[in-house]
Amino acid sequence: MTMSRLADRVALVFGAGSVGPGWGNGKASAVAYARAGARVVCVDINRSAAEETVGIIRGEGGTAEALACDVTKLLEVEDVVARTGALFGPVDILHNNVGHAKMGGPPDLSEDEWRREMDLNVTGMFLACKVVIPTMQARGRGVITNISSSAGIRYVGYPYTSYYAAKGAVNQFTVGVALQYARDGIRCNAILPGLMDTPLIYQQISVQYASPDDMVKARHEATPMGRMGTGWDVANAAVFLASDEASYINAVCLPVDGGFTARCA
Repeated sequence: MTMSRLADRVALVFGAGSVGPGWGNGKASAVAYARAGARVVCVDINRSAAEETVGIIRGEGGTAEALACDVTKLLEVEDVVARTGALFGPVDILHNNVGHAKMGGPPDLSEDEWRREMDLNVTGMFLACKVVIPTMQARGRGVITNISSSAGIRYVGYPYTSYYAAKGAVNQFTVGVALQYARDGIRCNAILPGLMDTPLIYQQISVQYASPDDMVKARHEATPMGRMGTGWDVANAAVFLASDEASYINAVCLPVDGGFTARCA
């Protein structure tokens, strides 16, 4: 395991498990942080998914602990941050990866479904920042990385209005946090994954296609580079943004999409 870029730093990763076999964005990012030397707290609503990620990190000689949390519950987020401090010390890197895509336009969704999408995609990031930012202010430093989506800036071909709205909100939430707390030594950026080949798409996106194979083929073809990205593309960007090499990068919404959002048609 390579340990240098993030040595002695504490990374708190919300959404560090995976919804299925393979490498999701959060799982890959947690492992990548550990490979760069960070001590990682892997948080997921499904504790066994977080424990799987921790097992990988420990198997490579890294340091990690697993915790369970519903990011839409303030008391649970507060507990996770407190337990992180007790385990490893104050949070240096806050990585917000929880998200969900619900198909349907306004007539198709109930009010509860709409609110749930806002809570999962936006409120969880707000609560994590609400709890962690004061600890970063007290120390005069910190990095926050929010995982958004290309859907936050473009229509990407899927009928999920609530997801477009939520990810657009994540982008401007990121900018607002970044600028408000820049003088406190806190940097906040967002990563906007494009068409990625992660376990999530087989659960939340594949229903739009005749078969999973059709989905994979169509998504490969829709990307300028001719292939989808992976969780590791997001993870590599996250490690860079958390490192000292990115010390003057703030308030950026960074597409990691193979050029997908730069294309008009």
